[in-house]
Amino acid sequence: MKGIPVSALTLGLAGLIPFLWGAANVVWPASGGWVGAWLPPMFRGTYVSLTYGVVILSFMSGVLWGFATKAKGAKAALGYALSVVPALWGFIMVNGDPANAAVNLWAGFAGLLMLDWFFAQQGLAPAWWMRLRVLLSAVVLTCLAVPILLE
Repeated sequence: MKGIPVSALTLGLAGLIPFLWGAANVVWPASGGWVGAWLPPMFRGTYVSLTYGVVILSFMSGVLWGFATKAKGAKAALGYALSVVPALWGFIMVNGDPANAAVNLWAGFAGLLMLDWFFAQQGLAPAWWMRLRVLLSAVVLTCLAVPILLE
């Protein structure tokens, strides 16, 4: 992943662990038992993906807000407005039935990738941003597709 700072790539890849863990628990339900009784159900299967996914959508809203600070005038206002969309989407749309919540979370991450592209096209994100975001988003979307398709 040429040009991506090692720390950003390392932390981004580490941030995939809960999504990978949730998908693994759906594909191999026995994997949830590997952690024993000390890990509550919220941190297994689809629930870990949903909970962590909403946290990451909110985090990414903050990242996009930071990008918006580089803009001026109407461009900044649009950036600020768009930056809160992922957090609001997670708060409003990822709830209720886990199957529907997973679909909505998948849509939220697909939309986030479009917002990443918008900010990059505006010159507000680092040059390496889309290389990192496409990689991470591909893994997240694949992991979130697992409970949608298998449960």
